[in-house]
Formats: sequence, structure tokens, C-alpha cells
Amino acid sequence: MGEALQRIGAEQITTRAGWRLWLGRALFAGCAAALFSQVSPPGLGPGLAGVVGFAIALALVLVELRLRRAEVNRLAGAAVGAVTGLCGALLLTLIVAHTVGSEPAKTFVVYAALSAFVYLGMAIGARQGAWFARQTSGNAVVAAKPAAAGETGGKLLDTSVLIDGRIADICEAQFLDGVLLVPQFVLRELQMVADSSDPLKRQRGRRGLEVLQRMQKLPGLEVRVVEDEISREKDVDQKLLELAKRLGAKLVTNDYNLNKVAGVRGIPVLNVNQLANALKPAVLPGEPMRVFILREGKEANQGVAYLDDGTMVVVDGARRFLNKTVDMTVTSVHQTPAGKMIFGKIEERPAQAPTARAAAATGPGSVPGQPFPDSES
Repeated sequence: MGEALQRIGAEQITTRAGWRLWLGRALFAGCAAALFSQVSPPGLGPGLAGVVGFAIALALVLVELRLRRAEVNRLAGAAVGAVTGLCGALLLTLIVAHTVGSEPAKTFVVYAALSAFVYLGMAIGARQGAWFARQTSGNAVVAAKPAAAGETGGKLLDTSVLIDGRIADICEAQFLDGVLLVPQFVLRELQMVADSSDPLKRQRGRRGLEVLQRMQKLPGLEVRVVEDEISREKDVDQKLLELAKRLGAKLVTNDYNLNKVAGVRGIPVLNVNQLANALKPAVLPGEPMRVFILREGKEANQGVAYLDDGTMVVVDGARRFLNKTVDMTVTSVHQTPAGKMIFGKIEERPAQAPTARAAAATGPGSVPGQPFPDSES
């Protein structure tokens, strides 16, 4: 209840702040219209000048709204590109000024060059700014071409499957082909985990980045970075589901809960854990096995062992054989959401028959453990 009240309060504060911003924008447009009507530029009456001022203010508000959604690296790249284009236009202006021709023609060339160079500089700078940020942000392993927002198909990779690392072996074995999509917010999460103060988390994050770099180097495999604009207020799982639904892509994950939610929403899922369980060798009841008892079980007189692929084996009557290898017989196999579990019991060995030497020592008709009969009696 407390969290719900806090969420409602935060939404109300956000709504009030949004109304204040729009009120400020409306006030700015009104002030611009009034100023233009009072100044009245040459050739314009007060009414038309006010309309022009309002239109200019509206255009500035639209530009401001568009810039709020842009990333800082794109803005910086666009600014550098605009300055570079302006310098190129000025050089062209100097060349045009020393040529022979009419002044109207020179003026047209100068303004056309200025507009073209500045526009091209901003467009190229914004695109290259995003690329440069990826190369210098610590996740320089990603140099793939970004996928278009409207592109369909492909396979969307989750953070868990990159940290797990088995996805690279699957791709190397050519069991997974096509286009692999890595969202930008997944890369940011990997970078945050790799920069964590916890050594274990830091190692997991770096392993995820190394796995991604290894996948990029595989021949015949295309890895792309998806730079789709999704609300940052949502968590990573919600962003993945929304992006997979929008692109029509399959979701590759190891997260059990994310797998179930994606199935409910009709999103196809490729679960590496399910693939690993499907590839485990089939074990049938009655088959003999030889296992190493590693620890005690939960029930009395039980021992627990593990196969090479991580499958848990519970053996009845094996508690006394800790840290020893025993022969067992499989009694049942159970499939759980976490994997496969094998249950068995210690294989009973038949008792050995008495040796000939023991039989000769006891003599015919004698009972073991009893004294020899007296020959005189």
C-alpha cells in the first residue's frame, strides 16, 4: 500500500510538472507574439508580425521537444558537425567572392552552400556521435550496424543469456543463425554490471561483454545493436518484451519468469536452459549407473551426486558412502522447471559363496563356528 501511494504521489508530481512546462511554453509563445507585434519588422503590420512571432515560438517549442528525446552524444555530434559544415560553407563563400559573376547568383550560391553544408554536418555528426560514444563508453566490443526501428524478424538477446555464455557455443556450432539483435539498454545494463563494486557482479558483466565480442567475430553471424526509443521508466524485462513485440523478433533468454511472461504475451522464446535439458541423455528406470556421492540428501540415509552435465542424482541408502563412488540402479526420473532429477538406490551385490578352502576347513557335514567333532567319539 505504501509503495502504491508513493507511486501515485510521484505520478501527480510529474503531472503537475508537465502542466507547468506547457504553461511556460504557452507564455513564451504569447510573449513572442506580443513582442513581434510591438516591434513590427519592416514590411509587416502589427497583426501579421504577431502571427510570425507566434509561429517562430511554436517552431522553437517543437525543436525543444525533439531535442529532449535526443541523446547527449547525438547532440554533441550534431553540434560539431554543424560547426564543421559552417566552416566548409565559409571557405566556399571566400572562393565564390573572388569569382566573376552577378551578385544575385553569388548570393544564391552562398546561401545554398551554407544551408547544405550545415544540414549535412548536423546529420552526419549526429550519426557519428552515437558511434563514437559506443567506441569510448567501455563497451567498444559492439561495432555492429544498428537495426532500423521498423525492422522485423531476428532474435533478441537478453542480458542473462549473454552472461551465461553458452549462446556463443551454440552460435559457433551453427545451431543459431540469422540476425542477432542486442538492444542498447542491454548493453548499458552489462556495462553497469561490469562496473559494479561487487567482484562477482563485475566478473559476470565482463564475461557478458567478452561473449558478445566473441559472437561478433564468428563468420556468417550478424550482430546488430538496436537503438529503439523506449520509455526509460520501464525495467529491462518490460523493454525487452515491448521491443520483441514491436520488431516481431524471437526472445533469447535464460530467465524462467521472463520466459513465462513472454509466452503469455504470445512472443516466441528460445530458452537455452530448455535446449540444454533436451540434449541431456535419456535415462530409463532400471538402468545401472556409477556415481560419486558428494553430499547428504534431505531425507534419512540419502546421498546426492551430480552428473557431468549438472543433473542431480538422489540415491537411497548412500549416506554412508560420502566421497565414494557407488553403483546404483535408477528407480525414477522427474522433469522439473529447473531441470531433470534422477532417483535411484544402491545396487545390492549378491553375497559371495564360501570358498573351497573354507569348506574344507569346516569339513563335510560340519556347521561353521562349531568345534570339530572328536574322532574318538
